[in-house]
Order: sequence, then structure tokens, then C-alpha cells
Amino acid sequence: MALGFGQTPNPYAQTDAKMSQIPTDLTLSAAGIARYIDTNFKTPTERIRALYYWTASNIVYDVPNMFEPNQLDSPEEKINKALHTRKGVCIHYAEVFREIANLLDIQTVIVSGYTKQAGIVSPISHAWCAAKIEGQWYLFDPTWGAGYVDKQKFVKKLNNAYFKVAPQKMINSHMPFDYLWQFLNSPWNNQEFYDGKEMPNKPKKSFDYITEIERYEKLSENEQTFEEAARVEESGLKNALIVQYHKMLKGNFTVLTANKNIDRLNELVTKYNEAIVYFNDYMMYRQRQFKPAMTDEELKAMFQSVKDKFLYCNDEVYKIGTVGNQNAAMFSDLKKNISSNLREVEKQEAFLNDYLSRTKIGRKLLLSGRG
Repeated sequence: MALGFGQTPNPYAQTDAKMSQIPTDLTLSAAGIARYIDTNFKTPTERIRALYYWTASNIVYDVPNMFEPNQLDSPEEKINKALHTRKGVCIHYAEVFREIANLLDIQTVIVSGYTKQAGIVSPISHAWCAAKIEGQWYLFDPTWGAGYVDKQKFVKKLNNAYFKVAPQKMINSHMPFDYLWQFLNSPWNNQEFYDGKEMPNKPKKSFDYITEIERYEKLSENEQTFEEAARVEESGLKNALIVQYHKMLKGNFTVLTANKNIDRLNELVTKYNEAIVYFNDYMMYRQRQFKPAMTDEELKAMFQSVKDKFLYCNDEVYKIGTVGNQNAAMFSDLKKNISSNLREVEKQEAFLNDYLSRTKIGRKLLLSGRG
């Protein structure tokens, strides 16, 4: 939580004054606040300023829970809690800010990381926001903008220093866990953040964060998590907060991968059951001594369709990775059943080939069990 310091005169006094007049009933939902802003402010800067002012002015920092934010609540629950209790920690400020900004069609994301003030790194993680205003990314910290903590008490004082901050300035106090959200062409690593400056012998390379963010947004959730974990590790696991965040990402990746594999497993079970139905149809047709009659080519095609379905299942089942302990037994049984049925299909294929190689009389004898 930020400490207080001297501030320059507020150039947004008119916007703030109009935002302070929002009817109370509109402030109980993100949609209500967004409607008021949409009606009264036109430019993206005015709108994001109105949002920053309202969030920082109306939500009180919840000092007793600053070390124990409830991570189990959904974003919707966090927003609802903050708007109805007017209290919260950094994630509540950030969720409210992001939700309303996005309702106003201002692309906004929550950035997770840690902070530093007066050369001292905070022992707790932090969340702030980034928004794209007229093609440029800027950073906003409505939590630090709301005031500061002094002797375990929250002092409410609007701080404009954390409104629409350039990335090159924000990096001095706010370090994202994932360097993608530094919005810098030469991202700092964690050691540089501790030192407060870039390493003098740092290899010169240009990181095109605009292109990388666009690519990131097109990835699946699983791919996003995997790549984020790699970037976090690349920056150096400098402190316990980073290690914990990295561990969380790896855990999320494992869960997401397992969920994806379970979906694939369920799809394969459906395919396997379909193969069983086709095989049973073939066996019933054989028991009827292949009546009504088909041509040899039609009979071959019928059986090949059955075999192909089992071969597909046999190939796909070994492409599925971990499915979690709860599904491990079912997964194992499926592998065994596919293998067992495929062996039976091969036996039936040998019988069919023998049948097709015979004369008409030979076929009758084979079907009757005397051939």
C-alpha cells in the first residue's frame, strides 16, 4: 500500500467534480457506474479518469485483510463485495476498475506483481491495471491512488501519481510477475527491479510487446498459462512472491491440461462405444450367416469400417496425457478394453478372409462349423 507524498495540482478537477455527482443507486453495480460515465464523459481519457476517481475515492482499503485476500471468490463476487461494502484490497480495486473500463470499451487488463517504495520491496503481492488509451498502453493503480496505510490505519487521500502512468515510469515502483505486462521494449528482470536500474552489460534486444500481446490474446488458456510460466521463470525467481506465483501457474497448467485431456478422453469414450456398436452389428450379421447377402466388396467394406474405428481409438488413447487421479482407473480400463477388442477384431478379420477365400460350398461349411 502506497505512502503519501506531495502532489501536483489536479488537471482533472472538472471531471472529478462531475463524477462525484453520480446517483448512489447507480454505484451498486459496475453497469450502473459505466452508464453514468458513458452518458457524461466523451473522450477515453475523460472516461478512464472518471473511473479512476470514483474507484479511488469510494473504496476504502481493507487493512485487516491486506495479507489474506480471498482468492476463492470469482471476479464477479469481488466486484459485488467492493461495491456493496465499499471496502477491499488491491484485487478488489483492480477488478472493479477492469470491469467498468471494459464495459466502456476501453481494453483493460489486471496486472499481478509486487512493488517497491523507498528502495524496500513489499512482502505482499499487488494487483493494478493497464488500459489502452488511443492506441497506447498506460498503467493505473486505483489502490495506491486511494490513499495510504499509516500505522495499520488507512488514510484516505486521492493520489493522482498513479493515474495514466507511462510504463517507463511505473517500472520504478511496480514489477509485474510476467514481463509481458511491463509494456517495455526492453523489459527489466527481477534483479534489475531490485537494483532500480537496468544492468549496464545487458544484451540489447528489442521485445515487441505489442505483437506479443496480440499473439497472447489468440492463445488458448492452457497455452497462455504455459508461456506465462516460462516468462516468469526467465525473469528470475528472485523472491518468495515470484516463486509462489510461478508455482500457481504450473499448478494451473497441470489442471488445465488434465481438464483438456479429460475432454479428449470423454470424446474417445464416445468413439469407442460407437466402434462397439458397429462391431456388434457385424457379429449379429455373421450369426445370421451373412444374410441378407452382400457382395464380397460390400462385406469387406463393412468390416474395414469396424476395424478402422478400433484402430483410431487405439492410436488416440496413447496421445492423451494425464487425466488426474479420479479418472486414472477409467482411463486404464479404456486402454485395456480397446486392446482386447482390437485383438478380437483381428480374429474376426482372419475368419472373414478365410470365408471370402472359399467357394460357395466351402463358405456354408465354414459358417456351419464343419469347414
